Amino acid sequence: MWCGAGLNRRHMDFQSIALPTELPHQIPLFQEDCKSIIYFIFTNAYFQIFYSSKLNTWVKLLPQQCSGIIGINYFRFMQIAQQIVFVIALAVATYFFYKNVSKIRRNILLGRDEDRTDQPKKRWSIMFKVAFGQTKMVARPIPAILHFFVYIGFILINIEVLEIILDGVLGTHRLFAFLGPVYNVAIGFFEILAVLVLVGCILFLTRRFVNKIPRFHKPEMKGWPTKDATIILITEIVLMAAILKMNAADQILQARGVEHYTEAGSFPVSQLLVPFFESFSSEALIVFERIAWWFHIIGILIFLNFLPYSKHFHIILAFPNTFYSKLKPMGQVDNIGAITNEVKMMMGDPSADPNAPPPESFGAKDITDLSWKNIMDAYTCTECGRCTSVCPANQTGKLLSPRKIMMDTRDRAEEIGKRMDSGITEPDDKNLLSYISPEELWACNSCNACAEACPINIDPLNVIGQLRQYLVMEKAEAPNELNMMFTNIENNGAPWQFPATDRDKWTTEI
Repeated sequence: MWCGAGLNRRHMDFQSIALPTELPHQIPLFQEDCKSIIYFIFTNAYFQIFYSSKLNTWVKLLPQQCSGIIGINYFRFMQIAQQIVFVIALAVATYFFYKNVSKIRRNILLGRDEDRTDQPKKRWSIMFKVAFGQTKMVARPIPAILHFFVYIGFILINIEVLEIILDGVLGTHRLFAFLGPVYNVAIGFFEILAVLVLVGCILFLTRRFVNKIPRFHKPEMKGWPTKDATIILITEIVLMAAILKMNAADQILQARGVEHYTEAGSFPVSQLLVPFFESFSSEALIVFERIAWWFHIIGILIFLNFLPYSKHFHIILAFPNTFYSKLKPMGQVDNIGAITNEVKMMMGDPSADPNAPPPESFGAKDITDLSWKNIMDAYTCTECGRCTSVCPANQTGKLLSPRKIMMDTRDRAEEIGKRMDSGITEPDDKNLLSYISPEELWACNSCNACAEACPINIDPLNVIGQLRQYLVMEKAEAPNELNMMFTNIENNGAPWQFPATDRDKWTTEI
């Protein structure tokens, strides 16, 4: 039978396929033949595009011949099949995204409790200014502009993604077209944003690999961190290109009056691509448009599930992280409550609690000793390196990198989380200080430049301070200079090496 001729699934000799221009009304077709044709048409885009002239009549006749075997109209069958496949893909992607986000939430909550819900109005204000308004990005205008293109594109183009998802579930095409002129303006605006995102990503890659901005090439950025950034930028470029090609094919099909392709939308950018596709037959364009549609939405679903493994998870966590920002003055260091209470008791302060339980430990040794906000900071880190680039210690050649502090904190949380996923309950022989050396911690001069520079209010100094507290108060490990000062304070009540009675002797020399 002609349906099976030359349509071997493992090998397609395109040049040898002879397609009839008309078919007799009575041709005994076998079910296997029709399956071969269906498989062939919807999995060989190359054939559809480059042999579309032969397919025009054949594709139109095919549904009539196969409808008796399939039971319903061929194209209606494929439309329903696509809806089923899309719903399954969407459900699977949503499930795995939820599962991975739940693991991150669990890892964040490994930290000790901390109340960050006071002054809600001020917190909302900070979130809108810093996360939505990106007010701290403008300190560096060029990356701020490029990041704004990508950021606003991500936020607004997701409106079109919502339409694509609904189209995939409902089997419709351009569901929001009923909005009329508003829809046309929106689609045109989305296309302009797509170009800006594409340009922004290309320039980001240029800055990273051509201009070689120093903060992108620090030791902690070797390996996965650089690959991670590159994968995301290239993925965004490819997705934006796919949506523009999809729109180019779509508008040609609209102009030809092809059924199912509603005349809607304004295409200021993709219309420039129309000349490349005008020679294609309508059938080939439908296949091309569907391939681009599927590529775009499946790419987004894959991108969504890549986020929990990537530094780009900050596009989600930036908002809660800025909401829970530290509201106290940046230079104000929190006292250890148990020590404060002990001092009050020594001084006879009536507010001291004599029945307060002794502290289990001082400072932070591992993830579980940090607060949940410290761990959220680590997962929110964009690895942009602004903190490291303004760190005086790092600029003078010392080992400290505030970015690495946050990356190490996140890596340690991930390590503990993976052990929990494997059902391992016994503690390992590691802690956070297995990642961060004392040399790094003591290089910090507590200037808060890192916290000031961070575009999403991450506070590396808070983590550094807690780790140093542990080293001093639990391990008695501090630099000699500090140990001398501690001894003087204990013996003389001051950091200097002479008693309090001698403090005013310098006045006798005046």
